[in-house]
Amino acid sequence: MIQTQWENRLINLAGKVTHPATRPDLSYWAGDASLEKAYELCGQIAVHHSKSFYLASALLPEEKRSSVRALYAFCRTVDDIVDEGTLIGREVELNYWRGLAQGILHPRPDDLVGQAWVDTRSRYHIPAQYALQLIDGVSRDLGAVRYATFDELTTYCYGVASTVGLMSMYIVGFKSAEAVPYAIKLGVALQMTNILRDIGEDFRNSRVYLPQEDLRAFNLTETDLAISLVTPQWREFMKFQLFRTRQLYTEAAEGLKHLERDGQLAIGAAADFYQGILETIEANDYDVFSKRASLSAWGKLSRLPRLWLNLSGTPG
Repeated sequence: MIQTQWENRLINLAGKVTHPATRPDLSYWAGDASLEKAYELCGQIAVHHSKSFYLASALLPEEKRSSVRALYAFCRTVDDIVDEGTLIGREVELNYWRGLAQGILHPRPDDLVGQAWVDTRSRYHIPAQYALQLIDGVSRDLGAVRYATFDELTTYCYGVASTVGLMSMYIVGFKSAEAVPYAIKLGVALQMTNILRDIGEDFRNSRVYLPQEDLRAFNLTETDLAISLVTPQWREFMKFQLFRTRQLYTEAAEGLKHLERDGQLAIGAAADFYQGILETIEANDYDVFSKRASLSAWGKLSRLPRLWLNLSGTPG
């Protein structure tokens, strides 16, 4: 796979990835009732905040399923701290999660998410750097959110999404470090989908993730975002964004073969559900100001047979 400048930079951020020599040999199924309760809470957080993620993770074997939901709950918790915390409280809480990521702090007795996440992180040997990069990534939303170029935006996407893919990789299992560039690219594609879906909502919250150079190329400004009209210029701009994002999904799909077999359908489904969001944006005539693109439960389930058939023909 030929890599662009931004891809090489993100691969360098990921650092050297060593394939885990051993799989986890201890689990919460060993009779720890409080830990089992912690994992159950993580599942509840996942289904409440992201039904797409919850359904995709349901395609994993039971232990991996619970662990990726613990990862999701960790990411969700950190994101909520940034969005909702007070200035002083936010820094205290983020430092707490940094300490958990590095193994220098233990979860508080009342912190069930922290307990499940620390158990998952330690058993699957998830590198601390990815959790730290995620915390730093979501913290970027505290400042004025503007990105001059797509190249610059991909660094943000790496921090808030590709890191999640890299951590997930350790849970679902991967065959070699060749999986890394694909996990990074899928993370960028998923985050770009989030950005395109939430343009209107983000602008109302004083956040513009769209590259400024792209807006200029289509003779658009932030005034156009404020007016929130779907014009011919806006349609062309969105067509370009969707084309680029779909290309990322297509290139990232090649990485599924580098994952363990029992994790391929879940990761493929997550990517496919999000591509369905792009289709819905088109069906809404690119109106991301007054309509939030989403897939129904049936819309997601109906995509699974085709995906399963495609993966069945892929060498394991």
